[in-house]
Amino acid sequence: MRILYVASGIPLPGRLGGSVHTLEVARGLAARGHTVQVVAAQTGQHLPLRAKKALVEGLPVVYLDWPKPLSFLGLPSVGRVVRAFRPDVVMERYYNFAGCGIYWAHRLGLPSLLEVNALIVDPPEVPKRRLDDLLGGPMRRWAVRQCLWATRIVTPLHTTVPPEVPRERIVEIPWGANTAHFRPEVRSERAGEVAARRDRLGLPRQARVVVFLGTFRAWHGAMEFVQAGMQLAARRPEVCFLLVGEGPQRPAAEALCRKSGLEGRFRFTGGVPYEEVPLYLALAEVGVAPFQTRYHPALRAAGFFWSPLKIFEYMAMGLPVVTTAVSPLDRIVRPGEEGLLVAEGDVAGLASAIAALLDAPEQARAMGQNARRRVVAEYSWERHCERLERVLEEAVRSGTAEGGL
Repeated sequence: MRILYVASGIPLPGRLGGSVHTLEVARGLAARGHTVQVVAAQTGQHLPLRAKKALVEGLPVVYLDWPKPLSFLGLPSVGRVVRAFRPDVVMERYYNFAGCGIYWAHRLGLPSLLEVNALIVDPPEVPKRRLDDLLGGPMRRWAVRQCLWATRIVTPLHTTVPPEVPRERIVEIPWGANTAHFRPEVRSERAGEVAARRDRLGLPRQARVVVFLGTFRAWHGAMEFVQAGMQLAARRPEVCFLLVGEGPQRPAAEALCRKSGLEGRFRFTGGVPYEEVPLYLALAEVGVAPFQTRYHPALRAAGFFWSPLKIFEYMAMGLPVVTTAVSPLDRIVRPGEEGLLVAEGDVAGLASAIAALLDAPEQARAMGQNARRRVVAEYSWERHCERLERVLEEAVRSGTAEGGL
């Protein structure tokens, strides 16, 4: 198939989850023999005089660098790409202010797939939703229109899609990990690079490392990780805590460590290039993802609809995982098999779960091995693209969705 993949406002290459997802999907579909053309952003910082073309890891990309909230202004440019590329199917990554790919697919009678990775209609307490309600709901109408125009919709959880959209158009597919990039063998094959990062971080050779990988936003649970780490650090002198990532809560997390007097037991890397992330995970014995849905209105409204990319990457590295006991995380990490589950907000329970894995290294290693096998079988990008390919082929056979301008 000739697949046009529109990812408005997503920078390629980039460190964001959306950047990783877009590149892995495009690369995975190309590896399965399809011709893929990507429309994405290079920086998202300026208005372009004209579209720019480039190759990113061998993939042809057309860059449209409208600021993300103005993505729909790229409609004429996307239309020119559609006509030049002549795709068999158009796939678009949903964004509130985008929709150019789905529009042109509908206008030109092409089959299409809408990729939905977040709640389409925000809950009432979100300012963007309140503004939309005051204006009479134009954003909601446009979101529903895109869903009805799309031949198929792919999402990790069907509750991301408004209820008026027929459920038979929706296919649930989780994200995945790059199991060739994230591998337990990184520890031995790149031992020198791993050791260099240990030295750079000032981690003692005998230190046992527990890692948090993610964005420092409230719902990712960085503060809960630090609080649990403080409880453990006070009684476990051999344990250090590694936090990989960047975000708005990082200054508060660092300040909390300093205030406790235990800052020497915590290491903050800041943002690191995607290709280097396995080298940092290779330092750890346990991976922690203490998601806190109570801080995120959309997650409270629709359930945990985000595929937990960081959990998949821990698992691919062969790490036992400690995460929150909410669905579907409790189906991905089965307690006692791939790791342990903790009630949301239970910092003492989080500390106890981490300690339990450190105290039973053989069992923890077995859980890590189980995690690796499970992610390869069910939650790899290769598996994601295999499932996605079937949906795209079915969309092409089915033709366009019903609807009209």
